[in-house]
Amino acid sequence: MPEISVRHSARDDIANIVKVYGGRNAVAGTLQLPFVAVEVWEARLNSPAPGMYSLVAEVDAQLVGHLGLSVLQNPRRKHAATFGMAVLDGFEHRGIGSALLRAAIDQADNWLDISRIEITVFTDNSHAIALYKKFGFKVEGELQCFAFRNGEYINAYQMARLRPDNR
Repeated sequence: MPEISVRHSARDDIANIVKVYGGRNAVAGTLQLPFVAVEVWEARLNSPAPGMYSLVAEVDAQLVGHLGLSVLQNPRRKHAATFGMAVLDGFEHRGIGSALLRAAIDQADNWLDISRIEITVFTDNSHAIALYKKFGFKVEGELQCFAFRNGEYINAYQMARLRPDNR
């Protein structure tokens, strides 16, 4: 299996990040819409919101995944973060998601003092759910008719991981 490297995204990555989120699987597994303009991603990544960290995964110098970690800005929730991620179609089930999530958790636990990481995931996304559980996330509830996808409403799980030592 090729080596996966994870790093902070750069401006030169934007076109490739657009490709990642433009894939059929990414559109189905995230809240992204098909055909998002490059300018939307340029605005997100060139002027990130406070507390936003953008990570990319590469295999053989090809960008194959993205994860955005967002520290919540409410003073009473500054111990928490949420994230979204996608893997380039054709690179699923190769450890890309694990590498991105491992790096994000390390950053959250050891550098940002985040004790709670949250994710909302569609209930039919069994691979993502298994990945999150592997990293200690637990289902905290089910959201009914959470999002509209492919002509119908779909449910989602609210999942969270508490830092093991909960400092």
